[in-house]
Amino acid sequence: MTTAQRNANAEQIQYWNEVGGPKWVRFQQMLDSQLEGLGMAALEAASITGSENVLDVGCGCGSTTLMLARELVNGGRAVGIDISRPMLELARQRAQQEKLHNVTFEEADAQTFRFPEEEFEILFSRFGVMFFEDPVKAFENMRTALRPGGHVAFVCWQAPDRNPWMSVPVMIGMKHIPLEMSAGPDAPGPFAFADADRVHRILRNAGFSGISVEAYNRDLTIGGGGDVDQAVQFVMELGPFSRAMVDVPEAKKREIADEIAQALKSFEGPRGVRMPAAAWIVTAEN
Repeated sequence: MTTAQRNANAEQIQYWNEVGGPKWVRFQQMLDSQLEGLGMAALEAASITGSENVLDVGCGCGSTTLMLARELVNGGRAVGIDISRPMLELARQRAQQEKLHNVTFEEADAQTFRFPEEEFEILFSRFGVMFFEDPVKAFENMRTALRPGGHVAFVCWQAPDRNPWMSVPVMIGMKHIPLEMSAGPDAPGPFAFADADRVHRILRNAGFSGISVEAYNRDLTIGGGGDVDQAVQFVMELGPFSRAMVDVPEAKKREIADEIAQALKSFEGPRGVRMPAAAWIVTAEN
């Protein structure tokens, strides 16, 4: 990654290498269990035939890239790109363990990386495209990697009030600690693409056509299907306010955790803590 590439999303790159990445590696199995259904919905929207070259943006620990590689049985290949070295190291280990030879991983920022032109038929992402400092420029750059007629398929979150599994813990946290709020609804972050009209504008301004943004709602099993305590640990370690928890005294953390646990108990059942979630399945054509 060049100096220019590092500077474009410097804050995100630092966070995902020093804090977020190691956490996601630690909770990889829980994350996969929780998000697998949403990734499968985006995969179905991608309409893969098995012979395409697919670019997986924000691939993280490689779960979706490996999923794609297993689908590409007719000579296709999957390339995962991410800014987090710890997550990419795990992704490569997993590919080796599965002996998948049609998958590679690239440490780079998709907003600035100089892709080989017209290399891919499909641009795919599971919650990896909402963190760009300039999303139009990012999608313009990624579009250079798509062949004419290639298409996009990704999944992103709807608004926080439609995702209580994230918003409920945040509201509780705000009662106890000062949370630095986002610079605005369009700022990089998990809900940057919550506005469907904005997603349309970004893709249209980046040169895409045939844009579709479809609602996809389902219950998620929070924290991989364990008990309430496991779900609480998950949302506090990886939820939207996890960064603010780093310097919070342990006694205050326990107080917040206890209150979140009380809120989540009503969602607990035989399959663990299950809460409503709302996402967009987005497709577009180059």
